[in-house]
Amino acid sequence: MRQKCKLVLSDGSSFQGDLIGAPLRASGELVFTTGMVGYSEAITDPSYFGQILCFTYPLIGNYGIPDLPKGLGLQLPFPSGFESARANAAAVILTIDSPEVFHWNSFQSIDEWLKNQGVPCVVGLDTRHLVHLIRSQPNLLGRIEPEHAEGYRDMGALTPKSPNAFFDPGMNNIMTEVSVKERVRLGKGSTRVGLVDCGVKWNIIRQFINFGCEVELLPWDTDLSTVDCDMWLLSNGPGDPTRTGDLTQQVEKLLHEDRPVLGICLGHQILSLAAGAITRRMPYGHRSHNQPVYECGTRRGYITSQNHGYVVEDASLPGEWEAWFRNVNDQTIEGIRHKTKPFRSVQFHPEASGGPRDTSWIFEQILAEVKK
Repeated sequence: MRQKCKLVLSDGSSFQGDLIGAPLRASGELVFTTGMVGYSEAITDPSYFGQILCFTYPLIGNYGIPDLPKGLGLQLPFPSGFESARANAAAVILTIDSPEVFHWNSFQSIDEWLKNQGVPCVVGLDTRHLVHLIRSQPNLLGRIEPEHAEGYRDMGALTPKSPNAFFDPGMNNIMTEVSVKERVRLGKGSTRVGLVDCGVKWNIIRQFINFGCEVELLPWDTDLSTVDCDMWLLSNGPGDPTRTGDLTQQVEKLLHEDRPVLGICLGHQILSLAAGAITRRMPYGHRSHNQPVYECGTRRGYITSQNHGYVVEDASLPGEWEAWFRNVNDQTIEGIRHKTKPFRSVQFHPEASGGPRDTSWIFEQILAEVKK
């Protein structure tokens, strides 16, 4: 018999469902994703740190969870099905879970895995109704309240201290909780990539290693003048790009050099700020595997995987920069590039895990710039 669990929203409304996963209180920004698969990748994506992840697809968990060895650190090869060594979403909301799993690579159910990861999950809610609420009320916050709570979801130094608190990831520098703590070298190759870890997904590292690169993973607050590399990669990650310490100022110095720079997601926003643009918080962001974008000045369109709640203001882009991609639905900037130097960034995820692989060519393009 499952215990009851409430979802309480910052607009005063509340909903009751059943609890699976860990019997812990949790709080964060309520967001939704329309992805039908890739749930273990999404929950372990560091970009979801501090967020309550609501899946709109009605059945999640039917193919179970692959094996994720305990104590796994930055050891190659990374196991497939995950984007970091732990669950990063503050909590999860599902319409229906699947107690039984059907897949040759499944080691446990989503219930068992979330218990082991210390993540609460509410089952039995109308997630599509929640999407209507998220879309009608900007930046909606939520709290998970199990009937018999045994503590709080562990969020490091940002763990809420009060049972009535609503945690807003947009008001904190949460990148510090997901960035690597020490410099690490991964892979071997002739091209050295300096990867500034703002909450990098494993598949970004996998992709560059597969292209024959040596990746040096750098904590977000590394003095970048001490790094010897052929190109810079500013990774994805969670939170407000203006709450990232002095990282923007460090990236601004990189723009006085000629080494190629590629930004992804949060890295795109940080590069844009370093270039002199302005970012703003979106009412409910882009989070799905089916966001359409087009390349500016061409008739080429792509389906992309996205997970972000901030966007670059169109009119703020300096004259020496131009929009590279735009979103088909709302025309927001999905990528920028410098008109003369090898600096560029994308708001979507070209590594596509999980999601479409339409834009993996972007990695090949930036590595071609390195070889020049």
